[in-house]
Amino acid sequence: MPRCSASIGIADFRQFLFTCLTVAPIINAKISYNKIERTVENDNIGDDSDYDLLIICPKKFSFALRPLVRHKIKHNVSTNIVTLKDIYSQSPEGRDDAEKVKLFIKDAYDNRNISYVLLVGGKKSQFNSWHCPVRYVQMGNSWETQILSDLYFADIYDSEGIFSSWDSDDDGLFGEWIYGEQPDDKYLDLYPEIGIGRLPCRNRLEVRIMVRKIIKYEKSTYDKSWFWDIVAIAGDTYPECYNETWVGNEGEYYSDLVLENMTDFRPITYYTSDGTLNGWFDIYRAINKGCGFLYFNGHASPRTWSTHFTNSSNWTKAFTVNHIRLLHNRNKLPICVVGGCHTNQFDVSIFKAFNSLQRWRGEATIECWSWLMTRKVGGGSIATIGCTALGFTKEDKVSFKGGACILEVQFFKQYGQDNVDIIGDTWANAVSWYIDTYPVDWNQPLTNDSWIDVQIVQTWNLFGDPSLKIGGYP
Repeated sequence: MPRCSASIGIADFRQFLFTCLTVAPIINAKISYNKIERTVENDNIGDDSDYDLLIICPKKFSFALRPLVRHKIKHNVSTNIVTLKDIYSQSPEGRDDAEKVKLFIKDAYDNRNISYVLLVGGKKSQFNSWHCPVRYVQMGNSWETQILSDLYFADIYDSEGIFSSWDSDDDGLFGEWIYGEQPDDKYLDLYPEIGIGRLPCRNRLEVRIMVRKIIKYEKSTYDKSWFWDIVAIAGDTYPECYNETWVGNEGEYYSDLVLENMTDFRPITYYTSDGTLNGWFDIYRAINKGCGFLYFNGHASPRTWSTHFTNSSNWTKAFTVNHIRLLHNRNKLPICVVGGCHTNQFDVSIFKAFNSLQRWRGEATIECWSWLMTRKVGGGSIATIGCTALGFTKEDKVSFKGGACILEVQFFKQYGQDNVDIIGDTWANAVSWYIDTYPVDWNQPLTNDSWIDVQIVQTWNLFGDPSLKIGGYP
């Protein structure tokens, strides 16, 4: 049973009208645009220099990203911006814009020794047009026919060292595997060669918001007391009253595993079992105090998160996009990992309110839960990791092993125990660990454990800068 929670509120539509009718600056972005230390955009595409971070964006966003380049270079993260216009002119062999971008990333990986790619751009509007290309993969099931996956751009080579197109039958459809059937596109490698993150910004203002947040975080977080708090929010994800095999408070169990891997941090728990979690206001207060890490384990949709009370069909009062807008934790920004379905589904639109099914699924919202959490002015998170589609767990598998929850735990182990302190590396290492631990059988019979494992890693997206130094620089 995937971790879904569907609902919609009229406040989203009011916010949409406000956004359309208001042209007021909502931040005081005191960012200098002086001459930067190295050339950006197309000027250095032809030279032989290596760089760590490749930023890909439409030309209209490139100027707003220059302060980030300057900041990264000061901290010895060599960085280059390349616009989509330049990429399309250099990668004409790609079948569509997404493949052109991936081929360019491959070239930069081969010849420029890049470690991280930041894709900047989401929807151009509430309609389906994009500032920066996306890849939909055809992992069809009863809920959705295709899903968003940025892992596509990071999985550059297959196991034989050949470019991984994710289209083994060469029919122009990518990652085809209908639930309950044999895959059409087999032997996807799925291992990320690079750390990848996306800022699904819809306008220059959101780009400036994120540039300012990233710079402020990396410059001012180091050695702050609040950073050493980790907040875990959970309950009984799968009540036993629904299924006798769902024994215990699963969300709290995995939260405890997360905390065991973060031994240097002060654990702060909000659990339904002890009465500390009853609804959205408990979560609101916890985030506003500030923390270094924030972990949710429960059920979700693109606009809401909630969980169950112990062995009960009753839900906690949901923490929705409307509550995220109220957050004021200012510069005490956590890295947020959220367990649940669709929180990172960034192709949502307020116009989906006209479709009753999409409205019920919570897709009729201006922006998805995780992106609002990340780009929130005056608070929210510095980065958010979650699912772009259904969030499958071990309860969905025949083997009753693995699932998205244990992938989330591994992310924290990478940082807390293995000392991997660049977020793109923690993400990539966790994905690689999952594939190693639960290898895909591309020729399995009708059981669908491998189908679930493939979708878990494909949909686990990072909203944020993959080169982010967790905890900031000294």
